Amino acid sequence: MFGLVKQYKPFKIRTFNDPKKYGVAARTLKELLKKACKQLQVPLAGAHVCLYTDGTEVMEEYFPSVPDDTELVVLCREETWSGAVCDVGRLLSSDRHADRLIQAAKTLLSDERSPKRRKILTELLLSLQDTSELESREEDEDWFKGIDVRFKTKSAYMNFNCGSRIRGYMKEMDDAAKTIRKPKVRAEFTKMTKCLMDLLKSAKYNGCYFDRTEKEADRLCTEQGWFTCQGSFDQEVCPSLHSINPYSSRESRIIFSTWNLDHRIEKKRTILPALLDATQNHKSGDVNLNYFYRLLFTRENLKLVHIVCHKKGAHNLLCDGQEIFKPAKRHDQAKHKTKQKRVRIA
Repeated sequence: MFGLVKQYKPFKIRTFNDPKKYGVAARTLKELLKKACKQLQVPLAGAHVCLYTDGTEVMEEYFPSVPDDTELVVLCREETWSGAVCDVGRLLSSDRHADRLIQAAKTLLSDERSPKRRKILTELLLSLQDTSELESREEDEDWFKGIDVRFKTKSAYMNFNCGSRIRGYMKEMDDAAKTIRKPKVRAEFTKMTKCLMDLLKSAKYNGCYFDRTEKEADRLCTEQGWFTCQGSFDQEVCPSLHSINPYSSRESRIIFSTWNLDHRIEKKRTILPALLDATQNHKSGDVNLNYFYRLLFTRENLKLVHIVCHKKGAHNLLCDGQEIFKPAKRHDQAKHKTKQKRVRIA
């Protein structure tokens, strides 16, 4: 007879909005709800109980198998619980919890041994320690560590950083010039190089692409400094939705240096060889340098890509043969071909 008496099962209970836990013991779900609602001041009508970990609702038939000391969430009629992730969502939705969350993450990280969990905690800390709203060196000294003192704002440095990347493409043009054996051809190519450099200088090396203070149409980031991967050369968008804000922390700034400005029509395999070929039998004035400038140095042919989305194999895209020479020159070439055709017919 005594063996049929149900034993009390201990639980830890809490509400949706308050993480504070209370101990309660009950023999049945009905008894648990009655005690829990009284303790937590939750209306008994429509109240229900879920497992804290994954949000599974506790039913009467499931109640006996729930382990002792399980953490339960007591919910009102209209409330739902999706598991521990609900607490994370509530914490992240309010800035007032940020400092506590950062400290908690640091504490967990110091004792954590699992590589996977360490990675998650590290990325969480990186996201939480966001100082993107700060702009000057005085406001965010840590962000500027390792950066020349002449840069007083984040935007000024990011503008310079982008310009330096794009300006570096000119060195490859200089290297290409050294491969030309004929002095006259090399001289014409050097003239083109100088013209392209002048165009690039007049555009301030297109440093505006990384500068969040520039006009929206001129920059690749949001006003807050967020950049989104544009996907590989053969994709319209990045399937992984990679994004980063190098303005948010020193670490993010350094990681952003691994992102690439990738030429859809390739610089070394296609653009420079086409430019060299155009120089062989034509003067620099005949070549459409505006077209080559756009291919080499502008967003018309450049895509910002996460390192994972940077495909280094051959793109197999060609320059537009109708754009290589200036319109007048293209007209002369067409007339010359027509004349040769007539001669052959005669």
